[in-house]
Amino acid sequence: MNLEDITTVKSILSQPQKIVIIPHKNPDGDAVGSCLGLCSFLKEKGQKANVVAPNDYPKFLKWMPENESILNFEKENSQAKALLEEATVIFTLDFNDLSRTGQLEAILKEKQCDFIMIDHHQKPSDYARVTYSDVSMSSTCEMVYNFIEYLGGVDSITQNIATNLYTGIMTDTGSFKYRSTSSRTHRVVADLIDRGADNMKIHENVFDTNSPSRLHLMGVALSNMVILEEYNTAYITLTQEELDANDFKKGDTEGFVNYGLTLEGIIFAVIFIENKEEGIIKISFRSIGDFSVNEFARNHFHGGGHDNAAGGRSEVSMEDTITQFNTILKEYKSQLNP
Repeated sequence: MNLEDITTVKSILSQPQKIVIIPHKNPDGDAVGSCLGLCSFLKEKGQKANVVAPNDYPKFLKWMPENESILNFEKENSQAKALLEEATVIFTLDFNDLSRTGQLEAILKEKQCDFIMIDHHQKPSDYARVTYSDVSMSSTCEMVYNFIEYLGGVDSITQNIATNLYTGIMTDTGSFKYRSTSSRTHRVVADLIDRGADNMKIHENVFDTNSPSRLHLMGVALSNMVILEEYNTAYITLTQEELDANDFKKGDTEGFVNYGLTLEGIIFAVIFIENKEEGIIKISFRSIGDFSVNEFARNHFHGGGHDNAAGGRSEVSMEDTITQFNTILKEYKSQLNP
C-alpha cells in the first residue's frame, strides 16, 4: 500500500463504521482466513464488522475461529441483505472483480459506499476507493497481515486472528512450497506462530479430516487421469454421476488437480468437474515454471487467476469440453516443451 492509501484507510476507520467483509464465491482457505482475520481485527479496534459469504464453503474450514459468525448469503439472505443495506464500508477480499461474488454482484454494483479491495490476483477492476493489489504476494492473508501492520495494529493480533491468517497463507501456498512463498512470508508466519497459531494443529484440521467417500472419489479421479506426454500435460475428469456415487460434498475435490504435477515431466495439470445444477464444467488449472495458466484460462475458458494457478469454466458438455481443450493444446505445444 502507498502512503496515500494508508492515510485514506486510517481516515475512514477513524470514525465508527458499519463494515461488511466479502470473499469470493466458493471461498477457499485464503478467502475465509483473510475475512475472519480482518473482521476480528476491526472488532478489536471498535468497529462493527461482519463477514457475508456469497455461498457455503468446505467443511474442512469450519473449525476456524469465529467461522460460525459468517453469514451465508444464499441461506441467510434477509439478514445478509440488511447488513449490506446498512454498510458504510465494504471490504472485498481475495478477488478483484465483482463478478466473482455470484448473486451478490448486482447488490454490490448498486451500493454507494466506500469499497476497500485487498487481493493478489491479476488485472484488478477499479470499483474500490482503496485498492491494495499485489500479484507477488503469497496470499490475501499475508496482505491482511501487512494491512494490519500498515495501520500500526500488529500488537492487536490475537491467537484467533493469527490462526485464521496462518491457515490462509498455508493453504494458498501449498504448505509453503509455491514460488510466491517469500522470505517475508516465512517471517510473517513465524510471527503468527509466536502470537498463538498452532501450526501442527492447523495442518491436521485442514488436511487430516478426510471422509472415506472423499478418498474413494480421489481414487476415481486418479483412475480417470489422462497423461499427454507430447504436451507435458495431465488432466482429470469427474462427471456428476461419479461425484454423486461418492457422496460428494463441497471441498471434496480440493487439491486433486495438483496430483498431475507430481508426475515427472508434467508441467501443466487440469481437472474438469461437471456441475449439472449450474450447467457448467468447472475447471482448475495448475502449472510449473513459466507456462501461464492465468492467460490460458482467460483466453479460452472464461477464467483467470495466477500464473501457476487459475480457474475457469465451460458451458458445453464434458465430452465437448475435452475435445475443445485438446484442440487448443496444440497451439501451446512449443510453450509446453521448453
